Amino acid sequence: MSIHHVARFTLPLALLLSLAACEDPAADKPKATVSSAAPAATMAAPTAKPTTAAATAPAAAGAESLTVDPAASSIGFVGSKVTGKHEGKFEKFTGTISLAGGKPEGGSVKFEIDLASVKTDDAKLDGHLKAPDFFDVAKYPKATFTSSEVKAGGDKGATHTLTGELDFHGVKKTISFPATVTLADDAATATSEFSLNRKDFGVAYAGMKDDLIRDEVVLKLSIKAPRKK
Repeated sequence: MSIHHVARFTLPLALLLSLAACEDPAADKPKATVSSAAPAATMAAPTAKPTTAAATAPAAAGAESLTVDPAASSIGFVGSKVTGKHEGKFEKFTGTISLAGGKPEGGSVKFEIDLASVKTDDAKLDGHLKAPDFFDVAKYPKATFTSSEVKAGGDKGATHTLTGELDFHGVKKTISFPATVTLADDAATATSEFSLNRKDFGVAYAGMKDDLIRDEVVLKLSIKAPRKK
């Protein structure tokens, strides 16, 4: 076989291997929508305040507040660059899920994450993520999410869509993302995988010139909150 024919076969093979090596993990994930954060008072149309305790009693009676079990839950992420990817998670976080009348719709979700608890598959990367190039945990130790709306239906078969304020890296913005919520007698569980553009929150470190970091980061949520019997 001539050199010409060998090149015809090896060059496409090399191209395919190159594309596989730099596959973007966020490519097939739903993208969170991001907009400027609105004050809590403007998230919904103003309504008249109830004038009696009876006016608020039904909502209070139907509320159910659940505490997230960190040992049975995980908040992870996948970041990638030209040559590969890294998976990580946060080992310390707290959260609550509130149901309205036994349903997620009309309820709420709150989370607080200790960014210094980041753990990846590379100890050196752990230290870099805590530094000013990325999370800058000395200046911004926490990230919080507080929902303003939980509604039925979501992208790619998700059961619900969550909207709320994400406070991360000194930036507050409203985000929406899909989640699949399941209610059982013993617990409420929720799972979600979506991509978020890190530059929307001021994390703009580009990486090495020959190994640039992608803007989209995949967030992976698996949450369990026991219900009181």
